[in-house]
Amino acid sequence: MCRVVDLQQAVLAKNDACAHTLREDLAARGTAVVNLLSSPGSGKTALLERELTLARSRGIPVAALTADLATENDAVRLARSGVPVKQVLTDGLCHLEAEMLGGHLHGWLPADTRLLFIENVGNLVCPASYDLGETLRIVLASVTEGEDKPLKYPTAFGLAHLVVVTKTDIAEAVSFDEAEFRANVERINPGVEVVLTSARRGEGDGVLVDRALAARDGAPVHIPVMTRKSHHVHDAEDGQPHNESHTHDKGHTHDESHTHDREHAHAPRAHDGGHAHTTDPDTVASSRS
Repeated sequence: MCRVVDLQQAVLAKNDACAHTLREDLAARGTAVVNLLSSPGSGKTALLERELTLARSRGIPVAALTADLATENDAVRLARSGVPVKQVLTDGLCHLEAEMLGGHLHGWLPADTRLLFIENVGNLVCPASYDLGETLRIVLASVTEGEDKPLKYPTAFGLAHLVVVTKTDIAEAVSFDEAEFRANVERINPGVEVVLTSARRGEGDGVLVDRALAARDGAPVHIPVMTRKSHHVHDAEDGQPHNESHTHDKGHTHDESHTHDREHAHAPRAHDGGHAHTTDPDTVASSRS
């Protein structure tokens, strides 16, 4: 047991170091990174496609990288926006990591990119533990998932800079209790903003782009209580200051109900096998014709 925990902590520490370097490099070139986390089927891809299309129409240099265990379906959809899109296939890995992300961005990300959206693997457990050097971490939950989702996945929601509710056009049909959901989010992450969206109706259009641009331009970003507690713990342990924008809580392990880590401890050797595919509208159009 101790060896597994030690290995996990070593992997997370290595990831944090890579994330710190990646964050500095991207900030130096003027690129803000948005890490999107959600369960499968939350409507993340549909919302992101609208946001990318909107950003392009406003003349904002934007790009997107999407990660999945298999298929290029999401990249095909996002490429319809007309912006640079790259698909990463993780070969079964349940999350992205900073070193893996940096490798895929090298030589691909356009130099003038102001906003980079990362559509993480659909999973509210594993991705929550890995800082990607992001400027903003946004967690999405659809109205169909239940009001108690923040309580079931406290790490994901507890480290979010923004919480987005999707598919509000069907909220009444599924008896979604907005007040209860907000109260549960507040219990886990006091003070974090919760916004409502509907990709079908256009509700909340531009919220991801606007928040990302504001953060890029120096607007204050919500600092989760969980992050602050993590900083206090590690300051006492190593005497070193920690970046306030850092979103990963080194001290926590995955949610107790999740046993996946104990089986493989996310060993770094498995992370280098992720395949990447760059998708552009012309390529997509020809492949679908």
